[in-house]
Amino acid sequence: MRPRILDLNVLQTLVAIADTGTVTAAAERLAYTQSTVSMQLHRLESLLEVPLHEREGRRIRFTAEGEQLIGYARKMLALNNEALDSLRQRQVSGQLSLGIPEDYAFLLTSVLSHFSQLFPAVQLQVICGSSVRLLQQVQAGELDLAVVTRQTRSPGGEVIRREPLVWAVGAEKQPSLTDPIPLALYSPGADVFREVAEQALFSAGRQWRLAYSSQSMTGLMPVVVAGLAVVPVTRDMLTPQLRVLDERSGMPALQSIEMALHRPSGRPTEPARQMAELIREHLAGDG
Repeated sequence: MRPRILDLNVLQTLVAIADTGTVTAAAERLAYTQSTVSMQLHRLESLLEVPLHEREGRRIRFTAEGEQLIGYARKMLALNNEALDSLRQRQVSGQLSLGIPEDYAFLLTSVLSHFSQLFPAVQLQVICGSSVRLLQQVQAGELDLAVVTRQTRSPGGEVIRREPLVWAVGAEKQPSLTDPIPLALYSPGADVFREVAEQALFSAGRQWRLAYSSQSMTGLMPVVVAGLAVVPVTRDMLTPQLRVLDERSGMPALQSIEMALHRPSGRPTEPARQMAELIREHLAGDG
């Protein structure tokens, strides 16, 4: 009888469900469809011949066997990463230019630290800018690699993560949500958040006005915290100074956005290939 072998990709899905609580959120994190996530969970239960979960509305509650497996899954995924890191630690040198949207730089802090530990001989240059500008620099061959945000199902690149957008206001103060709704938005062409927000409001027949615009979230924060405007953000960008507006607010739902890796055409350099792999691991596994 052939031994049963656990698939690490399926275990990664199991951990994502445990971390997020729902199949929908796990699918968003992993850039999978909901049906793929559900299928992988059922495949795991069929392989082990034990129930691993129960549904409580939209949320997933794990059985005792499920919780036990989640613990093993985390250890196996960590050991997998440890093995990959050990094998990567051969001499890689050269230069690497990486582009990152300014408001997403915090998500890659651990990636940059990890990369510098693994490949100390690589001279790393990190450039922050708008997703539109970063994509132009990749296409011009000025960047070896870039992480960009974009609307779902956009062409090109490699999707590594999907995230829902939400409307946020100040934690203690908020503006009136009657039309025209005051918005704090990125400058035109600076990011996809503005496009998604405008499309949602137009589709809902809502009127809005631009209260403030900036190239970064840092510039938008004071106006939002002061209760003068509403801003579209991802949940990763929320701070204690912000509060999410739920569906009861009357604000239209926002589409998810994608984070994608873009590289110039042709064979990537070894530093670019290694950085891309680390970004995939960290961003697909976090959320």
